[in-house]
Amino acid sequence: MKFTEDHEWLKAEGDLVIVGITEHASEQLGDVVFVELPDVGDEVSKGDEICVIESVKAASDILAPLDGEIVAINEDLADNPGLVNEDPLGKAWFFKMKLADQSALEGFMDEAAYKDFIG
Repeated sequence: MKFTEDHEWLKAEGDLVIVGITEHASEQLGDVVFVELPDVGDEVSKGDEICVIESVKAASDILAPLDGEIVAINEDLADNPGLVNEDPLGKAWFFKMKLADQSALEGFMDEAAYKDFIG
């Protein structure tokens, strides 16, 4: 797994990357009550706002960590946004994307570096 400074996690799966938010981000948000996901087929550029997470505390955006195309979304989050709090590193993934450049993953933090970052 790789991690961004925006508290997203990235997991390579073949030529796709699965994207979610970290446990730290989930805890900071509090109870998540709504998740707005992108559309399958959306072409995104790094830094684009592509998801909205609403919690009892605040609303937050998820930014595209890389350039690519959204190829799948986690429909379970629409029906059960609380998954983000229950299993942020597993069942609560947000979307899968096909990257424009697979090597771009190399620039992100590993788990140890992320723990230092939030430390």
